[in-house]
Amino acid sequence: MTLPMFPDQAPALPDIIPARRIKGQVSAVLVALGGDFVTGDAASISMGYDGIGGDYHAGPTRRSGSREPWYPRGTEMRNERQVSIVASDELAIVAARMGIDRIEAGWIGANLVIEGIPLLSMLPPRTQLFFEGGVTLRIDGDNGPCRIAGASIARNFPDRDATTLALDFVKAAKRLRGVVAWVEKPGLISKGETVSAHVWEQWIYPAG
Repeated sequence: MTLPMFPDQAPALPDIIPARRIKGQVSAVLVALGGDFVTGDAASISMGYDGIGGDYHAGPTRRSGSREPWYPRGTEMRNERQVSIVASDELAIVAARMGIDRIEAGWIGANLVIEGIPLLSMLPPRTQLFFEGGVTLRIDGDNGPCRIAGASIARNFPDRDATTLALDFVKAAKRLRGVVAWVEKPGLISKGETVSAHVWEQWIYPAG
């Protein structure tokens, strides 16, 4: 039997960024109970394995859409978008780019507003969010901005062209629209509680 040949030296590994924890605080909790994705303020929200009870995006599964072109539209798939999380500093940047004075988190369907974690929208997939009250959320990835959320913003600025403003949001909010997550450990999240983001080791996979 011929044994495989191995190089004398292993290939160079990419730079490894160590794991770390970053502290933040929940400044708002919101829930969508009105039959669409727009959310309203709440004092606290109960998280189960299916997401937020009664929320528009709750459920163990969801139907695929434009974000999943590898499936026929409407395919049932795992719901990794149970919770939408944003940062007010990033929303302020998006609003300035769009030439409007503000973007309310509820207009774009956010469930949590978190302060104190820099570049929230760039937290990598697999990051865990440990909340003071015992809930753990696992981040799936960044939330790509869409025209539907842009149209929701535009409804609050009737003096502006709705179509233009909706499309402006898609461009202005790229990598600033927050992240989506699923419930790893259920419980209650309340406004004002602390949260710790556990960012795992990171590296850039060398394609080739």
